[in-house]
Amino acid sequence: MSAYRTILFDADNTLFDFSRAEREALADTLVYCGITPTDTLIKAYSEINDRMWKRLERGEIAKEALREARFEEFCKAFGFDADVPQMSKTYMDFLSEKAHLIDGAGEICAALAARYQLYIVTNGIKSVQRRRFAACALKPYFFDIFISEEIGFEKPHVGYFEAVAARIPEFTPKTALIVGDSLTSDIKGGIAAGIDTCWYNPHALENREALPITYEIKALQELAPLLLS
Repeated sequence: MSAYRTILFDADNTLFDFSRAEREALADTLVYCGITPTDTLIKAYSEINDRMWKRLERGEIAKEALREARFEEFCKAFGFDADVPQMSKTYMDFLSEKAHLIDGAGEICAALAARYQLYIVTNGIKSVQRRRFAACALKPYFFDIFISEEIGFEKPHVGYFEAVAARIPEFTPKTALIVGDSLTSDIKGGIAAGIDTCWYNPHALENREALPITYEIKALQELAPLLLS
């Protein structure tokens, strides 16, 4: 068994299938607003949303502003005359109901929970993440969930990881591992905090920033030989 004691898991697109949840929630929202959902609309929103979250990571936009700004840009791009605040609220309500898991998430968390302290570290919106976590099958395996909106810093800010460390009993960076899909959030933040990193990279993306990643996996099941042998 490894020398790690604590495993920090990112939530969206690491444990939760956020891509699926996003598609379903947006389709439900568009129908609610009287708009026919199409692949073109869903793809465009996803790209806008991704850019907004990258801006959040860089400290260029506040999370409160992000919630509606993404829909303002989306509606402007397609000429929709919609009630943006209501659209944003409706979307988050639908999203909070989508707790789809990545393949293998339940099994690997159950196995790791027998040997390690597991925590979720996420930049997601508090109201959405709390409801999804409460309803999902993973909850019994985790000691806590740390949401940036509650902490006051976003990953990869060192302040986020300092706050997490302060709330985990007997935490030391050298005995922790962070597992996440985002180079700019999870991996860069973990490296800056002195924590070993495991990049969950199912689409075989390039490490364009040449970050010194400790481990790289394409499936969550690959954690078993790393941590349970």
